[in-house]
Amino acid sequence: MKKLVVYSGADRLPSGRAAGGITEGCMVLEGGAFRGVYTSGVLDALMEAGINLQCTIGVSAGAMNGINYVTGQIGRSARINLRYRRDPRYVGVQAYRGNRGIIGFDFLFGEYDKQDPLSWGALERNGRRFVAVAANCCTGKTEYFERGNCTDLRKAIQASASMPYVSRPVLVDGVPCLDGGCTDKIPFGWALRNGYQKVVVVRTRPDDYRKTIRERSARWAQRVYREYPAFAKALGECDRNYNRQCDMLERLKRQGRVFVISPSEPVTISRLEKDMEKLGRLYHLGYEDARRQLNALRAYLA
Repeated sequence: MKKLVVYSGADRLPSGRAAGGITEGCMVLEGGAFRGVYTSGVLDALMEAGINLQCTIGVSAGAMNGINYVTGQIGRSARINLRYRRDPRYVGVQAYRGNRGIIGFDFLFGEYDKQDPLSWGALERNGRRFVAVAANCCTGKTEYFERGNCTDLRKAIQASASMPYVSRPVLVDGVPCLDGGCTDKIPFGWALRNGYQKVVVVRTRPDDYRKTIRERSARWAQRVYREYPAFAKALGECDRNYNRQCDMLERLKRQGRVFVISPSEPVTISRLEKDMEKLGRLYHLGYEDARRQLNALRAYLA
């Protein structure tokens, strides 16, 4: 295999274990494919500062980041993406052949995990709650997978991060599922419904971002997912629902009900960005954005 192109600052990424104890509250992590590198930076800064919320719910890349947050592994999410984004076993045609999806989860949970293990034992010991959001292809509804209602969290994370159109549905306990962003892109509503008084939301787009609605998107969803009409309907409506979520989140933020960390600069990378230096800069943007808000966040959580 030819030498991989990695982020030039990969050797200087933070590492170690999260400091501090567990704080009551729910961390809500938006997805966004490789825009999730921003979230990696935010969470590393929070772990270094000892801000470890009792519950974490993540969608797609948010779920992939979130599992490393609840196990307290500083830098692990960043090491994956800033070292291996250009590895064909992780992203691309080779990954698709082995996984029937654009992301190589067999590499992620197999070979990579052997050299930089995910600490499932830490999750068992610390008692923190982790929820992976996925879309049920049969019902078009959202599934919130966690210990107690799911026998394999790895499969739940894989389903949560399996992008529509470029991934086959993933069976989670026999249920075909895809990217949770198809039905619930920013699941702060779940946190509020479950009674969390302190809710921290990490965005991967600036607060004022809204999606452009394209009618042909709904028609394309119906054509591709004829086998799953309820899912096709939900997928066709997801951008409108996302814009409504953003409007609601903005109101809750103004009211002081939720705390939002979002990019302080426009995010210009693509969902499957290959430029390792751009990804590295996005990671550091998240890290610095979080550090600047530590005092305000501590005051909110108090």
